[in-house]
Amino acid sequence: MSAPATYAIRPAAPADADTLVAFTLAEAFDAERRSLNRAEVQRGVAGGFASPPKVRYWVAEANGAVVGATSVVTEWSNFRGGDYWWIQGLYIVPEHRGTGLVDLLLRHVVEEGKAAGALDLRLYGFNTNARALRAYERFGFRQAPYLILTKSLIGE
Repeated sequence: MSAPATYAIRPAAPADADTLVAFTLAEAFDAERRSLNRAEVQRGVAGGFASPPKVRYWVAEANGAVVGATSVVTEWSNFRGGDYWWIQGLYIVPEHRGTGLVDLLLRHVVEEGKAAGALDLRLYGFNTNARALRAYERFGFRQAPYLILTKSLIGE
């Protein structure tokens, strides 16, 4: 890019669903070299906008084009009596990486979380996605003392 872009962040709307699907597919491939099922991702994004919403989405625009997005889901803490905010997804189109947009999106989520009374901002980082992990650490995220375990319930 020749000149720094000016970004605007706004809540995503259902009209952004196709872009969010494309970003989710690209994020999975970038982070994990994993190809997701488009129909499942479409169902997931649509479900995020259900009533009540399951996800809060924000998009970043530059010159009228959506160039990044992030989303948050909440988890209630019995220990602390409040919500943890989990960044479920964060994607920036390649042409806008390295421009400070990731910090802008994360600062926006921090401010929204504080306004909503969230306790912590958390995320999963894929262990081989070094660029993303460096960006998160630079922003102030630290490795938690938890090990994530998973058990599939599909096909049992």
